[in-house]
Order: sequence, then C-alpha cells, then structure tokens
Amino acid sequence: MSADVVTKGVTTVPSGVGGAVGVERRCWFVAIVKNNTEKMAHERLAKAGYESYLATQTLYRVWKNGRRAKIEHVVLPTLVFVRCSERERMQIVALPYINRFMTNKASGYSTAKPLAVIPDKQIETLRFMLGQSDVPVTISERSFQKGDRVRVARGKLCGLEGEVVTTDDGHSELIVRIDILGCAKVMIEAVDIELVDK
Repeated sequence: MSADVVTKGVTTVPSGVGGAVGVERRCWFVAIVKNNTEKMAHERLAKAGYESYLATQTLYRVWKNGRRAKIEHVVLPTLVFVRCSERERMQIVALPYINRFMTNKASGYSTAKPLAVIPDKQIETLRFMLGQSDVPVTISERSFQKGDRVRVARGKLCGLEGEVVTTDDGHSELIVRIDILGCAKVMIEAVDIELVDK
C-alpha cells in the first residue's frame, strides 16, 4: 500500500486495480481479423485456452440450382470477441491471425483512444438473439433515438428486451444496442411484444 496517497481523508488506489486484489479484471474486447478468417481465429483462440465468441447465426440458404443448405453465417465480419485480462490481450494481439483490437472512437479522446470493451450483458443478449431468432439478424451501425423499451412476450425470443423501431414499409424491428458496434436488429410482429415499465 506504499503507492497509495492519503490526502484529507481520501485514498487513491493505483490504476489497474479492479475488484478483487490480485485478480485481473476480464473484459470482452473486440479483436479485428482478416476477412473470411473469423472462424479460424475463433477456433485457434479457443484451442489456445482463451474465451472467445464469434457472432454467427444458423441460416438456410437456397442456391440458384434449387439446392438448400444449412450454413453458419458470420454476422459481424472481421470481428471476434475475446474475454481476457489486459495481460492476456497483450499476448493475443501478437498472434499472427489477430490484426489489432478495436478502439472506442466515441470516447471523446483526441489522441490515444481507449480499447472498445463490450459489457457482459450485451454479449449475452447478442448470443441469445442470434441463437433463438428464426429470421436473419442484421447489425446496423446507425444508433437509434431512444424509444419505448419493450420485451418479447412470446416466441423463441421471449424475454428479450430492446427498443422497437417501425420501418418505412410498416414492419417492426426489435433493436438491441451493442455499445461501440451499433445495434442488432430483427424483424418482429407487434403482437409479440409488450411495453416494459420504466
């Protein structure tokens, strides 16, 4: 505790110290990889013992010849989420299949931008949305104005909370914010949602 400074009853703690003493804080960082190497990077990270998540959705694709195939569609091209400590992140960025880590351009800093960190709850919500939705989920970089908070009342996405935006053609889309990346959107019927009390 020699690094602590006590001034007028206020104690400052050295930077880098998280919740528990001696335990490094693990966060979801966004690794940027080369195009079409997301699955390989995700598998190699997992094999190396790192917790990683690749945002994919199982879809059925119909080819021109009429053949149907079940595919794993990468929803966020060139991005792999990695849950690690800062020390582990420094090791990961040196791997040949990792280009760099995403920075938070909206942080307000003009010089060195802090790394983009995605909250655990948003990763869980994205996993749930991609795993349970029967229709393709798209990611929009556009941030929407705050609207009514809603919860899906029935169907496979039951319990999912987000905002509803009505599109120009009259369809409803459920929007789930993912800080830094934008919003995940899925088409939903208005009868399947209910208003959430504030």
